[in-house]
Amino acid sequence: MDLRDKLLQRKGFICDMDGVIYHGNRLLPGAVQFVDWLKRENKKYLFLTNSSERSPRELQQKLQRLGIEVEPEHFYTSALATATFLASQCPGGSVYVIGEAGLINALYDAGMSINDMNPDYVVVGETRSYSFEKLEQAINLVRAGARLIGTNPDLTGPVEQGIVPACGALVSPIELSTGFKAYFVGKPNPLMMRHALKRLAVRREEAFIIGDRMDTDIIAGIESEIETILLLSGVTAREDLRSFPYQPHHVLDGIGGLPESCA
Repeated sequence: MDLRDKLLQRKGFICDMDGVIYHGNRLLPGAVQFVDWLKRENKKYLFLTNSSERSPRELQQKLQRLGIEVEPEHFYTSALATATFLASQCPGGSVYVIGEAGLINALYDAGMSINDMNPDYVVVGETRSYSFEKLEQAINLVRAGARLIGTNPDLTGPVEQGIVPACGALVSPIELSTGFKAYFVGKPNPLMMRHALKRLAVRREEAFIIGDRMDTDIIAGIESEIETILLLSGVTAREDLRSFPYQPHHVLDGIGGLPESCA
């Protein structure tokens, strides 16, 4: 079965955002047509992002500003996955957070409280307010017994000007200073993929995962047994593929190639 037939038959689409739909505040070619195709074909879809900074409503508003209308329920972030995980592990627990409003609000909504004295967890996500003082506090709390959680293992994230440090890079100094490794909830953790499939109410055989990163999107699909589509519009170039021991099922230049494949 070729890609065209598979796209038409599959019920669910799990789609990354950064490097797939947009770079920073720049919409990528074909993104509008792809979302229009999803709606026209009555596909179930979820924009799954490892970024923890924004809430689903903020992501909705960002796409709206870029010219795409999508309801908040079509977004799922590593912040939401992290909050769900912690609430299941330690209901009503407390956290010290290095992160933005999207992560903090998700933790509050899951019943967690903020605690900078003796928290159950230190939780780190993407943030532009990273500081030595916060790092020092996190290190001391982990050394005192708090468990270290990262929203995602990404070392960098794409922006219009190039790349910025992401959660994996921000957590690293805490790991090195304490000797404790963080547990990362976001992609490629299969836990986040199972959450996505449950939200879409589809089986893994009925879904595609679409992304631009071999080390998160594609390996997440492979480990969760979901067929993968790599787009070369983000951080991965075609020549990078030979560096990985695993390969995507399909490779396209950008998101615009998907509706074109079904024309």
